[in-house]
Amino acid sequence: MTEAADIYHVPVLLKQSVDGLVNDTEGIYVDATFGGGGHSREIVSRLSGKGHLYGFDQDQDAMKNIIEDKRFTFVYSNFRYMRNFMRWYGHDKVDGILADLGVSWHHFDDSSRGFSFRFDGPIDMRMNQKDGMTAADILNDYPEEKLASLFYLYGELQNGRQLAQAIVRKRQNTRMETVSALMDTVIPVIGREREKKEMAKVFQALRMEVNHEVDALKEMLLSTVGLLKPEGRLVVITYHSIEDRMVKNLIKSGNIEGDVQTDFYGNRLVPFRQLCKPVIPDAEEQSRNPRSRSAKLRMAVKI
Repeated sequence: MTEAADIYHVPVLLKQSVDGLVNDTEGIYVDATFGGGGHSREIVSRLSGKGHLYGFDQDQDAMKNIIEDKRFTFVYSNFRYMRNFMRWYGHDKVDGILADLGVSWHHFDDSSRGFSFRFDGPIDMRMNQKDGMTAADILNDYPEEKLASLFYLYGELQNGRQLAQAIVRKRQNTRMETVSALMDTVIPVIGREREKKEMAKVFQALRMEVNHEVDALKEMLLSTVGLLKPEGRLVVITYHSIEDRMVKNLIKSGNIEGDVQTDFYGNRLVPFRQLCKPVIPDAEEQSRNPRSRSAKLRMAVKI
């Protein structure tokens, strides 16, 4: 892996995920979350000259990590459009799809992006900086009820209504544009003793809303059912309960709700078979890469 990619992002569960993904060196594969390219480089290293990998990312910064290899194609797009792009490239079916759903160190460490409460700066949080509303737009323009709902649903914060009320009071006097302005507003509600844990949830909720993460993930996951070949592999690394539940339900039932359908005879109509129990990083990886501590790897094969 290149030094630039190391700085951008340290891949989580690298060997386990790629071991589970690549079962044909001549296959066509998709890395739905290219980022720093750590997983992609490992995948490409296992392909023959006939194999190929397509790496998706909607963040322009990821283009700095493009792999110069004829077996690799970078696709500048949100992964929700994965199936359409693969058809455009001439592939109705692929052999495997990998998605690492976590936010990279690069995003957390760039104060101009507003993903972390460790630095002050504009509170943006857009993965695609050319499109859509920012976190500041949400904080200043959403009605109180909608703010409370997103903090509860996406941040799983029990005090979401109190947080929303504090934000609405604050913005009556001045527009909230920076990380420090948000923190000054919500920390009195959260309390200093729970600051780090609760602020992480606040930022998670805003990031998920800004980037429409739940809708995009739902579209991507559902597209894998039709895009994977029989015996094709689905490998997903999750970091919080919302996305993990969506992946778990898809593997269990073929839909996001987890509702298993049956045929006339009562046979289960499911498109995937789980390959193994969920994998979590061992103590050594968690010590080496703190980002991995909440990671969970799920793997399935298309029936």
